[in-house]
Amino acid sequence: MLFEVRCPVCGASGAAPCDRCARRLKAAPALPTPKDVDGCVAALSYTGAGRELVARLKYRNARVSVPGLADAIAALVDPATVDVVTWAPTSAVRRRERGFDQARLLARAVARRLHRPCRALLKRSPGPPQTGRPKRDRVNGPNFTATRKAPKRVLLIDDVITTGATVSAAARALRSAGASEIRAAAAARTPLKATEALSDAAGDG
Repeated sequence: MLFEVRCPVCGASGAAPCDRCARRLKAAPALPTPKDVDGCVAALSYTGAGRELVARLKYRNARVSVPGLADAIAALVDPATVDVVTWAPTSAVRRRERGFDQARLLARAVARRLHRPCRALLKRSPGPPQTGRPKRDRVNGPNFTATRKAPKRVLLIDDVITTGATVSAAARALRSAGASEIRAAAAARTPLKATEALSDAAGDG
């Protein structure tokens, strides 16, 4: 059975995203590499159409956007630097609520494009989500534990990198499990001004 493809951003039929919305996407800003990570890339700026595209995957299960996002992420990664692809998992509560883990979907798709294995290497401990928290409360990131020994070179996938606290926390757990080179890749990265606004909202800007 064939299903009609609609743009996750505007709802137009034909592609995800449609040509009009694709022209509105902006490249990810060049920002410092998060702590404990050896390199960091992202496909899009988490603003405007890019924000809508990624947020509708994350919150509305718009999986039709996964192939295009995976293509864009994989194009930024040298397969020769990767032994295995993994992801920064969402919490068990969020996974049950949504019925999926968006970072896992992206990681599996990116791994296929890079012709590398995709493995679950991390478990996230219960705790508040990072989304919407002020920067001072995000700084240490969520708690992750490794579920198995990690290969030396790991590509860590996340949906959005804002302060970098999540990928930093995940990288520390991977290093404790044996990884020595960890690169992070995301569908989108939040511009610096928006990240700083988290601090302003918390009164520590």
